Amino acid sequence: MTVNGWLQIALYCAVVIALTKPLGGYMTRVFNGERTLLAPVLRPIERLTYRICGVEETREQHWTVYAVAMLLFSLMGFLSLYAIQRLQAATPLFNPAGQPAVAPDLAFNTSVSFVSNTNWQSYVPEATMSYLTQMLGLTVHNFVSAAAGIALAIALIRGFARRSARTVGNFWVDLTRCTLYILLPVSIVVGLFFVWQGMPQNLNAYAEATTLEGAKQVIAQGPVASQEAIKMFGTNGGGFFNANSAHPYENPNAVTNFVQMVLIFSIGAALTNVFGRMVGNEKQGWAIFAAMGVLFLAGVFVTYAAEAPGNSAFAGMGIDQAAGALQSGGNMEGKEVRFGIANSALFTVITTDASCGAVNNMHDSLMPLAGMVPMVNIMLGEIIFGGVGSGLYGMLLFAVVAVFVAGLMVGRTPEYQGKKIEAREVKMAMLAILILPLSILGFTAIAAVVQPGLAGLENAGPHGFSEILYAYVSGTGNNGSAFAGLTANSLFYNTTIGIAMLVGRFAMIVPMMAVAGSLAAKKIVPPSAGTFPTTGVLWVGLLVGLILIMGGLTYFPAVALGPIAEHFAMTAGTLY
Repeated sequence: MTVNGWLQIALYCAVVIALTKPLGGYMTRVFNGERTLLAPVLRPIERLTYRICGVEETREQHWTVYAVAMLLFSLMGFLSLYAIQRLQAATPLFNPAGQPAVAPDLAFNTSVSFVSNTNWQSYVPEATMSYLTQMLGLTVHNFVSAAAGIALAIALIRGFARRSARTVGNFWVDLTRCTLYILLPVSIVVGLFFVWQGMPQNLNAYAEATTLEGAKQVIAQGPVASQEAIKMFGTNGGGFFNANSAHPYENPNAVTNFVQMVLIFSIGAALTNVFGRMVGNEKQGWAIFAAMGVLFLAGVFVTYAAEAPGNSAFAGMGIDQAAGALQSGGNMEGKEVRFGIANSALFTVITTDASCGAVNNMHDSLMPLAGMVPMVNIMLGEIIFGGVGSGLYGMLLFAVVAVFVAGLMVGRTPEYQGKKIEAREVKMAMLAILILPLSILGFTAIAAVVQPGLAGLENAGPHGFSEILYAYVSGTGNNGSAFAGLTANSLFYNTTIGIAMLVGRFAMIVPMMAVAGSLAAKKIVPPSAGTFPTTGVLWVGLLVGLILIMGGLTYFPAVALGPIAEHFAMTAGTLY
């Protein structure tokens, strides 16, 4: 580890903190229906959208109607995206490479992936998807799946903020406002910036070049910058190219790399401020931010510390770990020289804290303990700033459980944001939280013993197990990154990971929305001498401790069989 590396990490943290309050204030005004700077331009478009779609802007929905609207919207999105992929060959428009129709199982997996904001990719994008599919199918869902997640978080916040209410907002209004006022303007500006920095944005055919050795090389291009902007800002993560953000067309330099990392966390961090503003106490939002920040910094430290020394097994081969020819300054396997160890480690933690899944280095090449960190980040539910919306509502579900535990300690009915937390809320919160390990561990157990699951492995031992585990962790957690040594483009993995993505996104939403509806109907209880404070260091420590204890009890056996076992094997000189 170097001083320069830590200074870059500190700069990143400072920028995210500086953006949190102004962006949070703007988002609060947007979802409260207040006038914003962009209203003169966008308000007529918003009204026209409601008129075309038959939406009554002032009519709010019960939590059940809100949840059903989101589920039906996602279903129609899945069907339309599936059709676009299957009809790709029949629609030659914007298909200069002549890409054929996508196979049924892969089209199913990809449709689920982008509708659920996962962006898991079992294919090589530049050799599979036409420009039309990339733009009309994948990029569109990068916007609306992100907007849907944010809308759900806003609905839960309203549950805490309102008193004796039967409604939690209008899904169609929240979806429209989020897309028009937040996602589109930022994506347009960032997309133009990316073009300036060298990202392609065209509809040209792939270029052919002749190398110095006389070999022919096909260079893919296309509408990259426009997809890259929302890929990061909406924590989608699906790359235009197979190498994702390690590709020079998707991430040309250190400046674009830094901007992409800031984009990933910006909405997740700002939503904590939105929460504080809407419940009438910004300190509540900063307390949630602090809990996320503690977990984030712990992950960065472990990953950077594991990657910086390099592979200890090389020491017995006479290779200097600090500055050797094969380990110049650390473990550079699978990394871009233009980013180095510090920025690769930081990017790895950021993209798996959020449900982004974009990568600027190969996670499969990380040291075992470094590879464990992104896995654990997702296992915890990606609540460390998390995906747009999903990170906050996941953290708030843990907060409900934490105040329940605190209430048991002091012998009082637990309260959070002035709402009594009773059996119904705790049961629904636990149901939402436990859905994830059921899918992750269940599918991993099946894939680790059946032949179709084992057929995809390219590594043996604990690393091979980690590849399987990471696939279902990433799918269920709606992250989309991978230990890419696993060949996942098969009927077995496309189907099972597709189901895991559905479970991770939608099975969690219903109990979460039930919590929102139940809380909205409650009255505000004035704080008393026995009320557990939820803005101080004690609360942050309790929340972080509860998250780590629940995660450890649930996942430690699986992690011990994978990265931990591989780490001890590596220290003994055995590599996989």
